[in-house]
Amino acid sequence: MAPRRVVAADLEAIVSGALRAADALIVVVAAIVSYGVRHGTYALPNLYIMAVMAAVALTVNYMHIARVYQFNNLTRLTTQLGLLSMSWTAVMLSLIALAYFTQTSIAFSRAFVLGWFLLSFGAFVLARVLLLMQIDRWRQAGRMSLNVAVIGAGPLGRQLLRHLASLGEEQYRIVGVFDDNVKVSLVEGYPHRGTIDDLVHYVRTHPVDEVIVAVPWHDTADIQAIVKRLKVLPINVKLCPDYVGWTLPVRRFLPLAGVPMLAVLERPLSGWNFVLKALEDRVIAAIMLVLFAPVLLIIAIAIKLDSPGPVFFRQKRYGFNNNQITVFKFRTMQVGAGSDLTVQQARRNDPRVTRVGALLRRTSLDELPQLFNVFNGEMSLVGPRPHAVVHNEQYAKIIDDYLSRHRVKPGITGWAQVNGLRGETDTPEKMARRVQFDLYYIDNWSLLFDIKILMLTPFLGFVNKNAY
Repeated sequence: MAPRRVVAADLEAIVSGALRAADALIVVVAAIVSYGVRHGTYALPNLYIMAVMAAVALTVNYMHIARVYQFNNLTRLTTQLGLLSMSWTAVMLSLIALAYFTQTSIAFSRAFVLGWFLLSFGAFVLARVLLLMQIDRWRQAGRMSLNVAVIGAGPLGRQLLRHLASLGEEQYRIVGVFDDNVKVSLVEGYPHRGTIDDLVHYVRTHPVDEVIVAVPWHDTADIQAIVKRLKVLPINVKLCPDYVGWTLPVRRFLPLAGVPMLAVLERPLSGWNFVLKALEDRVIAAIMLVLFAPVLLIIAIAIKLDSPGPVFFRQKRYGFNNNQITVFKFRTMQVGAGSDLTVQQARRNDPRVTRVGALLRRTSLDELPQLFNVFNGEMSLVGPRPHAVVHNEQYAKIIDDYLSRHRVKPGITGWAQVNGLRGETDTPEKMARRVQFDLYYIDNWSLLFDIKILMLTPFLGFVNKNAY
């Protein structure tokens, strides 16, 4: 009988758990070393011990929230560096705030805190580098791939085999195909090893991690019979989606009235995510309006002195759920430069742009009045950029999923903007590229993702060669 082996899924869970423990240990050891270097003794005072215990708890939880321990993130060092920087900095800022409010900050040595911060971060990075080296060795040895047996040599089974083959053997190794009704020796280049009964015997004598049943769903009786025959095996058995599953974006299975349903589309923000996003927008927008009030006033005066006309430019744009909203910007063009029905995007050396407007557009300061839209709940700080009504209707006709951008509120900045996709969209390809980034943001939203975009915006989003 084949021995039970540690499969890739088990290994991923073990690695994630071990890394959590390693991070907690790093925080403790780095604190002790830093204290010893600064004070000449490794015996931490009680107050320092309490701080270290709090740091351990915060570190593990913050890194969990930041998805540091997700295996797909663990295998990308650059992603890990970004997530570690945010998480560990957040831990230190939380500790500093805690020390301030408990009036204990004076008891801690600044040299100790700085040394603790740097030593821990360096050890975090070193642990990831060593882990990546080990994962690479596991992959070369085949430890990170799943041994998969496929039931079904028909069109659906063949389609599944071609799909798995395209991913490479690093992830899935096809050990064989099993089907009661065929006599061929090869199916899509993989050996046909016999019937379902042969599969039961094969699993008992060979390492198989998962069995996938690739039989059309209308063959209900066949599927039930196959699953019943496989119940004797201590192994994962999965049902391959029917042909519809290859054409629709299946999110997950959800029960409805006791019946499992395929979720193909979901609300991007719901529950606590909706609450967090709303709080993020209102709180930060209010703070920024107060902080930037002098800047807003200076810009308003400069616009009035530079050219005749109103300070603000108002334009109808599509917002959440394709409902129209009025978006505010500082006026950067001569009055009468265009209307909502005949909107021409700004181009390089556009004669319609005023002197002050040119500076505002280059620095994106003309977008600041949209903080009022955010505070009013019409926009978000981060989200797909809203486009003029005429452009929306134009691109909706020629770009697939264009209107899917409006499943969330539009934003002042977005994932597309910090990736350099801003300015004039004079070709459908440029707009399609933006849409891809917008949809990625919607499908992968998190509070940390928003914070990342907001932090990158001053450097990559606002000041840009395409801003004119």
